[in-house]
Amino acid sequence: MLTRFARRCRGVIAAAGAVAVAAGASLRLPAERPGAGITEHVIVVSIDGLRPDAIDRYGARTIRRMMREGAYSLDAQTIFPSKTLPSHTSMLTGVPPEVHGITFNSRKSDEYGVVEVPTVFAAAKEAGYHTAAFFSKAKFHHLAQPGSLDHWQGPGSNLTHWMATKTVPDVVAYLEHEKPNLLFVHIGEPDYAGHTIGWMSFAYGWAVKRADGAVATILKAADEAFGRGNYTVILTADHGGHGRSHGTDDPRDMTIPWIAWGKGVRPIGPIEAPIRTMDTAATALWLLGVSAPPEWVGTPVLAAFTTEAPVAVDQAGR
Repeated sequence: MLTRFARRCRGVIAAAGAVAVAAGASLRLPAERPGAGITEHVIVVSIDGLRPDAIDRYGARTIRRMMREGAYSLDAQTIFPSKTLPSHTSMLTGVPPEVHGITFNSRKSDEYGVVEVPTVFAAAKEAGYHTAAFFSKAKFHHLAQPGSLDHWQGPGSNLTHWMATKTVPDVVAYLEHEKPNLLFVHIGEPDYAGHTIGWMSFAYGWAVKRADGAVATILKAADEAFGRGNYTVILTADHGGHGRSHGTDDPRDMTIPWIAWGKGVRPIGPIEAPIRTMDTAATALWLLGVSAPPEWVGTPVLAAFTTEAPVAVDQAGR
């Protein structure tokens, strides 16, 4: 199964490269969109280690506003093992670890290279979209497939991670000059505090508030870049945590928030349908009107969006 995915991935990346050469770096929208789509700009924000119950407990005002104005689940589920790199790989490829093969949780670029299955970036790029990713951990290099991203950044080999004070200003600066159709931003503070002091500790609470402030900054920059109301945000996490660790099947590790906010989102509050982290990639593509690879197990979270949204996916999607 991995071999079939690998063949598809090579085709995606080759096509993406051809598009980039033909159209140049200024490309924003494909000439013919595979589906009508809801929005031309999707931002996926992942707050590393954010437990759903921390949002209210520590007064994450921006995230709470997104919940009030959008649709959300505080009972979404990540994959097992509930660790950063496997979880983010599932989040951004739409398949579980037994398919994408990333079960380790550290940077092993020299040994394993990039993930072999198509990422959401590769699929969007194949459709002619402009893609960008801002990673705050060096291990995310495994997700940066050649030709799949118009721009990406992450810590080099001499660093393991960056703070939001590095990542978010770089996002803001990028949006001053570029208007990506698919933008991914990773914020790591809650995870850093959880491992150092403990999940739900005073330091963790401070980190959640700091991450919330980072989200507010991203939204302000997006308003200026795309125009208020002209983009859609999916905010989620890779895992939760308890004590000073995570990675188990404990509900405190496995349960994550999933919030949709912005253009096309129904302001319905809680979503009753079950949501998995693989659904994030599928939803991002669906919002852009791009068909997901048929092998993906993730499906769009249709309940979160307006009834006028085009159904360009299998009716079995959520």
